[in-house]
Amino acid sequence: MNRNFCNTSLKKKYFFVAATLSFMALLPVVVYANEADPLTAINNLSSFVFSAIKAVGVIILGWGVVQIGLSLQSHDASQRSNGFLTFFGGLVIAFAKEILDLIL
Repeated sequence: MNRNFCNTSLKKKYFFVAATLSFMALLPVVVYANEADPLTAINNLSSFVFSAIKAVGVIILGWGVVQIGLSLQSHDASQRSNGFLTFFGGLVIAFAKEILDLIL
């Protein structure tokens, strides 16, 4: 019985590897090289990173607005100051690229 278990386990591993290799051989991915300037790839990456940072900044900005609204409802001064700090921090993060463009 132990020998039969070993054979079925080996068969399962063999079929898994065979199926994986078959899929890899039958479904190739075609990649074309781009002969453009290498700086365009860096610029595209930079714009992607700044758009991701902008999305995070907008989320933080929205959370700051929620905190300000909750603090006005509960009359809590410390939560209000935290809300304004979060709001302005999100504002700076959301417009980080524009601020850097103005500085440089």
